[in-house]
Amino acid sequence: MKAIHRIIDTARRAPMRIVLCESEDERVLAAAARATREGIARILLVGDIGKTQRAAEAAHIDLAGMELIDPATSPLTDAFAETWYGMREKKGMTREQAAEEMRSPLGFANMMVRLGHADGSVAGALNTTADVVRMAIQIIGVQPSFQLVSSFFLMMLCEPFHTMKGGLIFSDCALVVDPDAAQLAQIALAAADSASALLMEPPRVAMLSFSTSGSAKHAAVDKVVTATHLVQAARPELAIDGDVQLDAAIVAEIAQRKVAHSQVEGHANTLIFPNLDAGNIGYKLAERIGGAKAIGPLLQGLNRPANDLSRGCSADDIYYVIGVTCVQAQAAQAKLTGTSPLATRP
Repeated sequence: MKAIHRIIDTARRAPMRIVLCESEDERVLAAAARATREGIARILLVGDIGKTQRAAEAAHIDLAGMELIDPATSPLTDAFAETWYGMREKKGMTREQAAEEMRSPLGFANMMVRLGHADGSVAGALNTTADVVRMAIQIIGVQPSFQLVSSFFLMMLCEPFHTMKGGLIFSDCALVVDPDAAQLAQIALAAADSASALLMEPPRVAMLSFSTSGSAKHAAVDKVVTATHLVQAARPELAIDGDVQLDAAIVAEIAQRKVAHSQVEGHANTLIFPNLDAGNIGYKLAERIGGAKAIGPLLQGLNRPANDLSRGCSADDIYYVIGVTCVQAQAAQAKLTGTSPLATRP
């Protein structure tokens, strides 16, 4: 089964409440209708209800089964504004500014997630990545176990011509430009969690470099080695190789020759790039030349799931991100309750 199909099936077993705040966009409405029809999520549409309904009618999209919420009239808005004011008063925010931001669909949707009225958020079809990420970090917040929010792509190798099959996590390819060793370790730890939740198999992490096992001497290599040691100290049980070149990370025969005492043995499913140059180039090479399907950029390290979309996304892209967000929300809920994610799925 393709990796994305496993994610969709997992989402369907325990649909979570996913809020979409760009409800006047035809692509968002089409994805929401499909997610509702196929039972992978309980959709909350935030925005001007009249405009949402007119957009749906014009596109012949049925909104049955979804909850429509207008921040301008919702009984939650005043309480959300007061909460937001309390969070940002020391930053200089006024009550009027807090009220204005909570009347915006993006701010309102993120506060729904923070306060437990929704389990995850998807935005970015109309809003910029900068706004989506900023509001998610400020309102939903960073997990206590992490110091930063990073991103990843879920890369799917499912075509007949792919000799390597399945899903891979690529991180960070969109957010943290030049992480230091501590930040790179944080990215790797978050990506390992993403792999556990979405690939549904133990993470096998490769800390990528132009060097393998110290074959090159450079400060850039030292950073990767130090980050690897930090990850190992934090999670001794995690399978991780670093510093390691890409071929030794994903080809068993090469790993046998290049990597002594490898924990990953050429079967990495989580690739950690040393900086954003490498990550962005790497995922686009895999997508454009390698024919991989790229879903993302997705966010990791937040208290609760919130994901970004490309403004050029299709309805299918949004549907898949809804499915991913649902599975992330299942994992977050399981972590809070101290149960296995599978235990929450009937």
